[in-house]
Amino acid sequence: MSTEAAQLIGMSLAIGLGAIGPGIGIGIVAGKAVEALGRNPEAESLIRSTMILGIAFAEGIAILALVVALIVRFV
Repeated sequence: MSTEAAQLIGMSLAIGLGAIGPGIGIGIVAGKAVEALGRNPEAESLIRSTMILGIAFAEGIAILALVVALIVRFV
């Protein structure tokens, strides 16, 4: 196996595995937010802002995985 092939496999694993967690997390956050809105519609603004903050943190982890994948490939 060449060095380039190993880099590509490492990059693929880094971004693939790094995107699974945030994807699952965002799904859970959105599902729980919808449940909370169904129980307490008056708290929509608080639930929405908390949900967006949680989604932003999860996306930050996915972006970090992308950066690590690019570092693995090009360094």
